[in-house]
Amino acid sequence: MGAGAVGSYLGAFLARAGEDVTLIDMWHKNVAAIKTAGIKVTGSQGPFTQKAKALHLHEVQHHKDLFDIVLLAVKSYDTLWATKFIKPHIAADGFVLSCQNSINDYTVASVLGQHRTLGCVMSVIEVGLLGAGHVTRGGDPGRDRGHDVFRVGELCGPISPRVTRIVAILEHIDAARGTANLLGERWAKLAANCMSNPTGAMSGLGSIGQANSPEARRLRIYTINEAVTVALSHNIAIAPVMGIPSKTWMNVADVNVYQKLDAQFSIPGPVDWHASMGQDIAKGRKTENDFFSLYISRKGSEVGIDTPISDATWEMMRRIERKEITPNPKHITSVLKKGRVPQNNS
Repeated sequence: MGAGAVGSYLGAFLARAGEDVTLIDMWHKNVAAIKTAGIKVTGSQGPFTQKAKALHLHEVQHHKDLFDIVLLAVKSYDTLWATKFIKPHIAADGFVLSCQNSINDYTVASVLGQHRTLGCVMSVIEVGLLGAGHVTRGGDPGRDRGHDVFRVGELCGPISPRVTRIVAILEHIDAARGTANLLGERWAKLAANCMSNPTGAMSGLGSIGQANSPEARRLRIYTINEAVTVALSHNIAIAPVMGIPSKTWMNVADVNVYQKLDAQFSIPGPVDWHASMGQDIAKGRKTENDFFSLYISRKGSEVGIDTPISDATWEMMRRIERKEITPNPKHITSVLKKGRVPQNNS
């Protein structure tokens, strides 16, 4: 449900592996392209083209068979209506797997019930829809470097048989594992999203440009520090962020800790990747700003934690999304100042 970058990426690989996949999307040109020529996959796991079934929204009501598993891959702001839309078309023993950014599992569960809701956290995946029916992956496959791209879990409780089943399916694509700490994994991905997405979107810098900018690196590091602080204040067992444990992120004021993190963030990747929020701004689309920085701000307020960085980031991105201003590296300096980020860790 949702055949954008993530949905098309998942759908192409699962169809190629022999799974019975149907892609449902609201962009008519995308659906038409998939029906006509299949999904074109390029990037680190391509190239190949995979035939797949695709449906426009209005065609779903005529689809006779019920779906066993729905991979929900819409933007966070579309979660509620998309879940309600697909609910009548799910088999009695079927369920929805949220394959989204932010923390939408409870929204899905409010419609379907917790017993019909699973979550999948995806990290360092870097996929983008280059055009109708054309998806690319910028990041290298995780299994080649010991990284589990997919983490699947129940909303609470141990790893269940259906989690194990989903893991086996996703292994067709890249490294996957089950988790008994879905919320902790979600918050780790949320922290990483709040770090990378707005920084790139407000500045117009890709991943290489951010790696080369001391100010961008500073904003990224202190954004994660703030997100981890909020998570721990809610007694969430947050998983390592970018492979780094929460204890380290809580000590970024320490000169040695900061310099090690800064050195790690200075290493550019092989591709100058623009994350999903930057892609949305470039396409003139609504972003998931309210489900990233604003979410951190609201969760901080619940426990009396001040979140000046998230507040300043959200406000900056809101102005850019409204086209009051355009992306520019100077916006990073403004957010650092308004967010009261320390200026020197050397």
